[in-house]
Amino acid sequence: MANIFEVPQPGNDLLEKAEKVRLASIKISQTENQNRIKALHFMADYLEKNSKEILEANNEDYSNAEKKGISKALLSRLKLSKVKLNSGIEGVRKVGDLPDPVNQVQIKRELSKGLMLERKTVPIGVLGVIFESRPDAVMQISSLAVRSGNGVMLKGGNEANLTNISIVKALQEGLNESGLDKNAICLLTSRKDSMAMLNLEKYINLIIPRGSNELVKFIQENTRIPVLGHADGICHLFIDIEANLEMALSVALDSKTQYPAACNAIETLLVHKDIAPAFLEKAIPLFNSNNVKLIGDKRSVNLGLKYDASLEDWETEYLDLILSIKIVDDLDEAITHIQKYSSKHTDGIITENSKTAHRFMNIVNSAGVFHNCSTRFADGFRYGFGAEVGISTQTLPPRGPVGLEGLVTYKYFLKGDGNIVDDFSSGKAIYTHKDL
Repeated sequence: MANIFEVPQPGNDLLEKAEKVRLASIKISQTENQNRIKALHFMADYLEKNSKEILEANNEDYSNAEKKGISKALLSRLKLSKVKLNSGIEGVRKVGDLPDPVNQVQIKRELSKGLMLERKTVPIGVLGVIFESRPDAVMQISSLAVRSGNGVMLKGGNEANLTNISIVKALQEGLNESGLDKNAICLLTSRKDSMAMLNLEKYINLIIPRGSNELVKFIQENTRIPVLGHADGICHLFIDIEANLEMALSVALDSKTQYPAACNAIETLLVHKDIAPAFLEKAIPLFNSNNVKLIGDKRSVNLGLKYDASLEDWETEYLDLILSIKIVDDLDEAITHIQKYSSKHTDGIITENSKTAHRFMNIVNSAGVFHNCSTRFADGFRYGFGAEVGISTQTLPPRGPVGLEGLVTYKYFLKGDGNIVDDFSSGKAIYTHKDL
């Protein structure tokens, strides 16, 4: 892992771009709610107008990446179909339908006569987002940044450069048409700039990495800027003794195969020993028919799995059609395994026993704990956030899928009438601390 001092210092060109974004972020932070909503609709309109060029650019990116032999997981994230693009455009508009996260009064309190305290939400400033492969993330992140009154500097993977350039061009044209400063959205295209971003603590207020655990860990260890993100997505699903068998099969399959390259897809399936024979009898052919390679512990292999699991498998994020299976004696063993190997992203249980589910969900300390449903629901759009800027597995907030609420902070506003502290010390004034 590189030392922080090995990260290159930003050149003049990058500093100029960062200053433009910083100034644009100040402007956009002062705009009215309706102006930010209007900007989102213009951004969506320009994405539609340029959809042909965006898809052509993506086809070229995909073809080049395929020739270079990048992983299936990255190829899957890179591909931008017409349906996926249209969904992303609609997502930009839907972010405008969400409540304004800015200028929300959280506290209004009279401290004393003539001394009024308010705590209000305010934009963070400039977001620095570094991500791999996913060009649709450009639309999500940019719309959330504008809606929350922030500027954003984006650095995508080189494999998606042409697509990202095309998307950002459309977004900037939309911003400009709406009357806002197009410099609020900035795209960086060189690897040197993405590393130098980590030394822009005077310009960037929050770094959000989206990509491999190696990328996230590198960023976390090589910047002084606060980082919001997660390194791994090792998610578990526990099939309890009192699980509905058909439900368990359906949810397990969806959790693994609906989109295996996603960070909320399960990597390990834990099965109670008393239901394991009946479950695996149906699960093995079901997963085999969906091209999932099953890797298991000794008890799972004895029940029909072909491949043995190693200790490394329990701590591996496959991001592929590979699933490790372990048979456990009881709920406690399942929880112990999850506590040891989970990345605290999303873990679930399938059971008809509400007390068992309650205990599981209260003990497992992950950002998302699910009962009788697919882990693939761990997503900002599915939660009704409109979109997400990333996922955070840290214990402190924001946690889980981070939407608009994670892109604002707050400030204390205190208004007085010549009040001085010495009057309270001498008894001339008293604190009322009255909430209004």
